[in-house]
Amino acid sequence: MTESATATAARRTELAAFLRARRERISPEDVGLPPGTRRRTAGLRREELAQLAGVGVTWYTWLEQGRPINASVQVLDAVATTLRLDQVERAHLFRLADLPGAAAAAADCGDCALPPEVQQILDAVKYPACVLTERFDLIAWNEVYAALFPSITGAPAGERNTLLVNLTSPACCSPLQDKGIHCLGLVGQLRAAYGRHVGDPAWAHFIRRLEAVSPAFAEAWASHDVAQPTSHTKHFRHPAVGHITTTSTSFAVTAVPGARLVVYTPADEPSATALTRLAEGADRDARFPCWNTHHPERVRLAAAAL
Repeated sequence: MTESATATAARRTELAAFLRARRERISPEDVGLPPGTRRRTAGLRREELAQLAGVGVTWYTWLEQGRPINASVQVLDAVATTLRLDQVERAHLFRLADLPGAAAAAADCGDCALPPEVQQILDAVKYPACVLTERFDLIAWNEVYAALFPSITGAPAGERNTLLVNLTSPACCSPLQDKGIHCLGLVGQLRAAYGRHVGDPAWAHFIRRLEAVSPAFAEAWASHDVAQPTSHTKHFRHPAVGHITTTSTSFAVTAVPGARLVVYTPADEPSATALTRLAEGADRDARFPCWNTHHPERVRLAAAAL
């Protein structure tokens, strides 16, 4: 099988799984149908979904089975409406169906060179800021970000992935107060980005790795929920300056396809004061008491560098 054929087959498999997951979350009552007493699975039946969308049962069954059939914009739009997909989910569906006009896949630029002026911008920002790829690989950051996320910035170059580290790091020395909610949002963004890279071996390997190391990720990934980067309130904690509440804002870095600059601005006065202390250099090296236990290799390397 050619690389193109392999990617197409993987995309259809992803499309089939996404359609099933979306169909199963809609109850008969949601669309005015009687609940029935002999349903073996949750959600609508395929024939019910097809009837509501105004498409053939056989055609929809084949679509959900990942068979090589064509879908027009109008027909797929009817399916999306019946499934009650939001804007992000609808775009994800069209991308998986490989419809003309769907967003083209961005290059995987985890190893792309970052223009030096981007690092200058990061260094000029007095709040935590970083540059991430679609896959959450960390490719640049400033000192305030490093003070909050030493486990990520101090990881080996090939392991600096915010989702991977946040999923696998112990909660006791995590800077995230709501680690589970934070990671869940990242998984939705990763799923949406994956729709542009279905069939890419590097992406497939990364997903399999996350599933292997984190049951929570595997469960969230199986739900097929999608999301896009947007402003969020994020709650952090630091061993010296305490609790920090921020608003995260993303900006596209056009010089590196798929990358974005994320800045965490303080949401209140105490958080602004805490971030100012870190920006001025105070307490940047502070670590939680469990750091030496959970990161002995980094402690050894730091001592050897003295």
